Amino acid sequence: MYGTCAKMRVKAENVEALQKVMADQMSGDPVPGYVRSYVLTENDSEDFWLFVIFEDRASYDKNADDPAQHERYTAMRALLEADPEWHDGMVMEG
Repeated sequence: MYGTCAKMRVKAENVEALQKVMADQMSGDPVPGYVRSYVLTENDSEDFWLFVIFEDRASYDKNADDPAQHERYTAMRALLEADPEWHDGMVMEG
């Protein structure tokens, strides 16, 4: 499996809006190769960690190059204080 982890700082007034945008995006048409995603946040922090897992790197790269993914990113980015800090790589199960 392959995926990405992003550290995001959400504008305080947009925390609920981000949760809705992400839920709406995940309930839409399935993305080929997409396996699962998780969001981690601590207490009432505006720091969010997004984890997205794909079957393989080819599926991940294909999604990254898809204009529909850019639209999803743009909707999410509008709610953040700055660009996310991205880390891509192989997903290892423990």
